[in-house]
Amino acid sequence: MAIRIQGLCAFLEVFDMPTSIRFYRDLLGFEVVQKSHEGEDFSWALLRHGDAELMLNTAYDDGARPPAPDRARIAHHRDTALFMGCEDLDSAARYLRTHGLEVDGPTVQAYGMKQVYFLDPDGYNLCLQWPADVTAGA
Repeated sequence: MAIRIQGLCAFLEVFDMPTSIRFYRDLLGFEVVQKSHEGEDFSWALLRHGDAELMLNTAYDDGARPPAPDRARIAHHRDTALFMGCEDLDSAARYLRTHGLEVDGPTVQAYGMKQVYFLDPDGYNLCLQWPADVTAGA
């Protein structure tokens, strides 16, 4: 018998929670549905956008965070990517660019997905994607 799994939630460690919350909530439209404690100074949060869930946790305990992010730690994030469905990729790419993000795409990949890539504040790769309409030359 297989295990019945219902949903999947990614977990990311972040350098600065308020910066990450502004990015995921205010820019991408995620809702903060649960957090470690009230107020704006919290260390863990569960975010939701439609069926997508994401947990964020601060990488450092209170008082232990260095003054700047560790470049080596960010470099290791390059092999972590979150792929999210988004039908209107052209509009999404324009929106992200108007908010100052460097955006790659939209590009249609050989495997049939039209994709837009960008980074979150901690250097995690994010990809918005949708099946390409290859018959229309997407």
